[in-house]
Amino acid sequence: MAIDIEAERVVERASFREMRTVDVNDVIEYVHAGIQQWPTSRDLYDKYAIQRWNVQELDFTQDRIDWETKLSNDEKEAFLYVATGFHHGERQVEVDLWPEFMAIDNDEDKIFLTSQMEDEARHTIFFDRFYREVVGYDGEGIRGVLHQSYAHATPGLVGAFAYLTHLGDRIRQNPEDRHTLVEFIAAYHLWIEGVGALTVMQTTLNFCRRRGVLPGYYQGFNATTRDESRHVQFGTSVLHRMLHEDPTYVEDINRALRVNLAISSVAAFRVQYEPLGYTEEEFQGIFMNQLMRKTRAIGLELPQDILEAAQNVRPEAFGGG
Repeated sequence: MAIDIEAERVVERASFREMRTVDVNDVIEYVHAGIQQWPTSRDLYDKYAIQRWNVQELDFTQDRIDWETKLSNDEKEAFLYVATGFHHGERQVEVDLWPEFMAIDNDEDKIFLTSQMEDEARHTIFFDRFYREVVGYDGEGIRGVLHQSYAHATPGLVGAFAYLTHLGDRIRQNPEDRHTLVEFIAAYHLWIEGVGALTVMQTTLNFCRRRGVLPGYYQGFNATTRDESRHVQFGTSVLHRMLHEDPTYVEDINRALRVNLAISSVAAFRVQYEPLGYTEEEFQGIFMNQLMRKTRAIGLELPQDILEAAQNVRPEAFGGG
């Protein structure tokens, strides 16, 4: 599927309020259309300045009614396992992005990363409001609510961010290590954002759209998905650029994929995605589509062992950020 020019313009120019009606599938295609154009970091920063939104404009009144009266217990449980990946992932990225900012030596790249940090802070506040006002969690500060939602955090989510933190620590110790920087960018922008996050965004937002529920969540998370388009386009563009400069970086990207695929091939428990309208096979199909489109875009031909490992990915392992 490719986005047509008019749909791309709608996604790009939509106001925050209009994101309530924009089709999430068009937003997902907007990500890939942008990758094909290889925008500069300055281009992406300029888009951020136009597209940024205010969490306080959201009204979760109908969402609370829908949560209490329209969603079954199975739908709530499946929804929380997916949403919790973003609840924790967005907050964690605020910490984990600093090493990348420190190590990147291009001024335009650094300027863009400041906008992404602000995006991640906004997304963290969005999920904090959703969990408080819709799900009904309470706690002192952001961490208080995070502690409550942690019951729905999967081992795969924890593992992916633990690996990212490990890479960040290596960058802090040696900011000149370009190979670790490439591995970090692949682990975060390519895998966590470009594959995992966009996969679960597409599934949960399509659930809301089909069921006609959670309009505040749909509006805010759809705007979050558009924000992710900038982040993914940035990361893939940097990887494409660095691979052109030094083809040996391909091994660092493949290492990041192998580690995350190993993390994502096991699960401590099974999450039921059928209540959200997807079979496990359909979910994995969306995942494979996201993985192949990103790697092909940067000119990466995946070796056979990675392709085989991708077939064993468990949806339970996905998170966001």
